Amino acid sequence: MTPSPVPRISGLTATSIVVANMIGTGIFTSLGFQVGGLPSGFAILMLWLVGGVCALCGALCYAELAAAMPRSGGEYHYLGKIYHPALGFMAGWISATAGFAAPVAVAAMAFGEYFKGVYPGVSPLHSSLVVVWLATPLLLGDAKLGSRFQNSMTVLKVVLILGVIGAGFFLRGHSQSISFLPQPGDGALIASAPFAVSLVYVMFAYSGWNASTYIAGEVRNPARMILMSVSLGTLVVMGLYLAVNAVFLRSTPVTELQNKVDVALTAGPYLFGAAGTRIMAGLICLGLVSTISAMMWIGPRVTMAMGEDLRGLRWFAKRNGHGTPVRAILAQFTLVHVFLLTSSFKQVVSGATFILQLCSFLTVLGVFVLRFRQPSLARPYRAWGYPVTPLVFMGVSLWMLWHLLCSERVESLVGLGTGVVGLIIYLISSKFAAISPPTPTIHDPD
Repeated sequence: MTPSPVPRISGLTATSIVVANMIGTGIFTSLGFQVGGLPSGFAILMLWLVGGVCALCGALCYAELAAAMPRSGGEYHYLGKIYHPALGFMAGWISATAGFAAPVAVAAMAFGEYFKGVYPGVSPLHSSLVVVWLATPLLLGDAKLGSRFQNSMTVLKVVLILGVIGAGFFLRGHSQSISFLPQPGDGALIASAPFAVSLVYVMFAYSGWNASTYIAGEVRNPARMILMSVSLGTLVVMGLYLAVNAVFLRSTPVTELQNKVDVALTAGPYLFGAAGTRIMAGLICLGLVSTISAMMWIGPRVTMAMGEDLRGLRWFAKRNGHGTPVRAILAQFTLVHVFLLTSSFKQVVSGATFILQLCSFLTVLGVFVLRFRQPSLARPYRAWGYPVTPLVFMGVSLWMLWHLLCSERVESLVGLGTGVVGLIIYLISSKFAAISPPTPTIHDPD
């Protein structure tokens, strides 16, 4: 069996991975579909605040599982240990394909579209392929090089977003007439159907709050650093999301934003003048680099963990001398190209939303199950606010699952079908002799 890698990833890098994985294109596109049904600055900020609190509740629960069972793999590892290996494999199959490879393709294609806004003559597909080619080699070598690149690109992303916030609050001479304080009627808006529907898409914009749990086995002192990374990362992103939405609302007429997909590009001229569209497109492109790198980093760790446990997938467990899962990274690299060249990622992403949320629900439910089944299990960290925090996350997740099943029934069933495919692959792979996974250990803080 392939030996476990020496933990090399710092808490800073783990946090930057969480931040980079969360901040994609969602924050720059979703506001246009919210202002129509929620014509209130306060209601919209509450929407993003509620979404952030729900994400934080989930992060606190995942941190307990990561501290008790510090191995890479995320839901694959947790569901397999808490419920059954078949369920864990299904979650791993979904994560490796629809959870990471397809979103990498989505982010890369978004990079290509925004890059065209900077250089109109460049093919979006070519730009998408180039950014994936540039990010992958940096992840194949020493973890230190990958960490430095990820940290620097994430810091750059945060600085650029802070620049947009500064432009909105300090550099403008004129702002729109909008209040972010509670107004009469805001309570009814928060309890309305448009608020509930918009919350689904806000939660999608927050997805990625659990990113560092997928690399828990490579993080130094995971009992502390996973908690720090998911909680701090979620809080940072929540603050940025609230401020960015406030800037867009303060700088740009609501009539200009309504029903617009490219909200950031619409707001660009109001923030930066005549060249604002090109400036904003360039800023988003630079920010997407860290998103692509983060997902390219953590996705293969799920495939690697599955390869360690099933002999039929053992080929993917191979690491180089630095402990990097080279084959798993190259496999994801290939799958991303398939998605980009066939545009099949759109169907994969729309069909996987339901089952990905279901896996998160089962993982948080696992906090209750594991405490009941193994009360004596060493837990260096226990979820803050238990049992309220897991119940809040589970309640919101159930509401989202019901909404998705009602409004996107075909896509939800396709997602479930993808999970069934994973179960079939598991049954075929389990015909081979299984490999015993490494026993979870808690690394010494020193």
